[in-house]
Amino acid sequence: MSGYYIIIILSMAVSWFVSWRLKSKFEHYSHIHLRNGMSGKEVAEKMLRDNGINDVQVMSVPGQLTDHYNPENKTVNLSEAVYMQRNAAAAAVAAHECGHAVQHKVGYSMLQLRSKLVPVVSISSNLMQFVIMGGILVMMMSGNKLILTIGVIMFALTTLFAFVTLPVEYDASNRAMKWLRDTGTVTTEEYIGVKDSLKWAARTYVVAAIGSLVQLLYFISLLMGGRRN
Repeated sequence: MSGYYIIIILSMAVSWFVSWRLKSKFEHYSHIHLRNGMSGKEVAEKMLRDNGINDVQVMSVPGQLTDHYNPENKTVNLSEAVYMQRNAAAAAVAAHECGHAVQHKVGYSMLQLRSKLVPVVSISSNLMQFVIMGGILVMMMSGNKLILTIGVIMFALTTLFAFVTLPVEYDASNRAMKWLRDTGTVTTEEYIGVKDSLKWAARTYVVAAIGSLVQLLYFISLLMGGRRN
């Protein structure tokens, strides 16, 4: 199991670094105030209107980096800072979340696939660690691989979800940047901040997906190399 712990530690270290860079980028670009004086809320509402979306509400939610789009009740939820502030970082996040609302409206296939995976992944993510660890113990003691196989399948579903999430996030960012640029909502300087902010935000999903894949391959190697009946 030492190999597993090394993988976990390395994944956590890379994840921490990317998260730290993301927070530092957002802190930096939060000092670049929008020339048009629009808040994150106003940017979101304008992007929704420009895309013909009139049934999505922009709301403020507590916390930091808690921004998300909820397709169930059709709400763009912005953290308090993003909702109220008038800077490049807030514009980037607000437009990105509205990008998901646009995906929902046009029926973006990868978003639909991710939504279908949510119920299954929710169950798998809560149980898979217990199933995998139990499966490893059973395999070591008796050679029976059934429980570990079930655990690996559950982990594979969460890994699939992580990789399906990547095009969804990148597409939302691309929609956000295109709209911000084409409508002149941000200046050239502000656009640089928007692009850099969204680039680092996307990298958090890349790190999560790669980390999940590495863990999955490790568990598969245990399954393939374990004792046989």
